[in-house]
Amino acid sequence: MRAITVSADARLELTELPDPSPGHGEVVLDVAAAGLNRADVLQRAGHYPPPPGASDIIGLEVSGTVRELGEGVTGWQVGDRVCALLAGGGYAEQVAVPAGQLLPVPAGLDLVDAAALPEAVCTAWSNLVDVAGLSAGQTVLVHGGSGGVGSAAIQLSRALGARVLTTAGGPGRAARCEELGADVVIDYHGDVPAAVHEATGGTGADVILDVLGAGGLADNVAMLATGGRLVVIGTQRGTRGEVDLMALMRKRASVHGTTLRARPLGEKAAIVTAVRERVWPMLHDGRLRAVVHDRLPLAQAERAHELLDSGEVFGKLLLVT
Repeated sequence: MRAITVSADARLELTELPDPSPGHGEVVLDVAAAGLNRADVLQRAGHYPPPPGASDIIGLEVSGTVRELGEGVTGWQVGDRVCALLAGGGYAEQVAVPAGQLLPVPAGLDLVDAAALPEAVCTAWSNLVDVAGLSAGQTVLVHGGSGGVGSAAIQLSRALGARVLTTAGGPGRAARCEELGADVVIDYHGDVPAAVHEATGGTGADVILDVLGAGGLADNVAMLATGGRLVVIGTQRGTRGEVDLMALMRKRASVHGTTLRARPLGEKAAIVTAVRERVWPMLHDGRLRAVVHDRLPLAQAERAHELLDSGEVFGKLLLVT
């Protein structure tokens, strides 16, 4: 098969590699497309290695068709149209994946575009619902609403009945966030805490989904409501910061940090099952859609990473095999 590998000087190269074989409980997919994520850029730079036993090929989500079933796999057949959450291996023509991390491609959804869903939706759902306990009537602040996870989080929050605040850069991106269901869009170049204070009447956000990390920590704590939950899922502005514990204690608030990639297989399978039961119906009735910025051939992975780094992408970039 053809796959993208990282050279010694961190270039992305199209390479011929052996076809994967399914282990017990795994299936092999013929990949139609792979979704790009910020974690891919970090792995390429050597800052986010795959968990033990995972493929060292970049790529955390794909869509495609089932090519081969491993021992012990039930509920799937060769030829099924699926998308999948991966620990690695996505930038390739084939990939082996635990069967518990497969999702069926909903009827009417393009097979290629389905690659935009697994990582973004599973990340948004598990953190908004499982970790933060977001419910109808609450207010959520989604940092980076134009990103892959952010665009999914806006839609999911709206579908759950929450009031959605998000940050974005510029009027064009703000308008697109509003189309996805954001009630208030805040320019991240401005005074975000002041804007959140105004938008919430001074009460703050019940839930904040954060990709900034250390650089946004103090502002995020300041923007939390009493009993609020800050969930950090990215570190775009650093990994180490200080927090005013008294401010956190006065608000009876909490800070959570999570990743999805390194979780045990059972936890990932539980998240995928919940997404299939609770989120997939939203794709059928139109409350949720895949947000795809562009599709590029697998051989143009280098160009795709340049686009991702440019800050101009809205939603997801896809690599098509």
